[in-house]
Amino acid sequence: MNLFEKIFNYQIISRLENSGTFMITSQERAWLKTMLQHPAAAEAFTPETKEKLLGLLHQNASMDVSEHLIQKACSQEKQVYHPLLRTMRRYISQRSGIRLTYELKNGRARTEHSGFPYKLEYSMVKREWYLLWYHLRQRSLMSTRLSKIKNAAPEPMEPGDAESILDKIHQTLESRKTEAEIEIVQAYNSELSRILYAFSCFEKDVHYNADTDTYRVKLRIPGDEAEYLLSKIRFLGKRVRVVEGNYLKRRMLESSTMALERYGLVPAKKELTSQTIEENSKTIARQ
Repeated sequence: MNLFEKIFNYQIISRLENSGTFMITSQERAWLKTMLQHPAAAEAFTPETKEKLLGLLHQNASMDVSEHLIQKACSQEKQVYHPLLRTMRRYISQRSGIRLTYELKNGRARTEHSGFPYKLEYSMVKREWYLLWYHLRQRSLMSTRLSKIKNAAPEPMEPGDAESILDKIHQTLESRKTEAEIEIVQAYNSELSRILYAFSCFEKDVHYNADTDTYRVKLRIPGDEAEYLLSKIRFLGKRVRVVEGNYLKRRMLESSTMALERYGLVPAKKELTSQTIEENSKTIARQ
């Protein structure tokens, strides 16, 4: 295998994504055709879009899950599709203003608030859609669950005003971002593709140092996604280590120390000093 095959493949995939090109496997096409048969598909897609997708997939067989998947008793599930999704997407693509009536966490209602819709986001943890929008009167960026929005109507907005608001939103989001640098332990260079896939949802640059034969991944993440990044780092375990990013280092130290305390490998409630860091690192290395 070519030493640079994995990083070369990663660069190709990155360029395809930047150009708006996606590679789809036969399994993914079969899964999509199966999902289009779900009752929720009639609400998620317009009839024209659904018909076009089925036409593109007519040569593919549906995924047969009858012999492999058994649905057991479960809690009431939330519908991934929300009736406001299509409406909000249209407002965002048209760069239209909106007038919202929405509900707060305490149950109080906010009526007829003018804003500018920017992006739709889906929380994998809460399994809910959120609307990221700019509140015109408060001049602040808001995140509201679609389930809390009671009414939404379009408002006319001049193109120049829309561009000005977009610039403010981008500046706000950029100011909230933080940087971190992750080094891939040399012994796990062969797993480069897997490691990069774990960081695929973040802005990143990959650098290779030929002198030390190591890869470093520089990430730029929103401030509220630091804990999500930590979950990815913990998942990769000893394959990676944080070399830049004080918050990430501190949180990884805290979680590793608590794990060692839980299993009695270090005294409980030990002060986190530089000496403690070195002792814990040696303890982890011996396990």
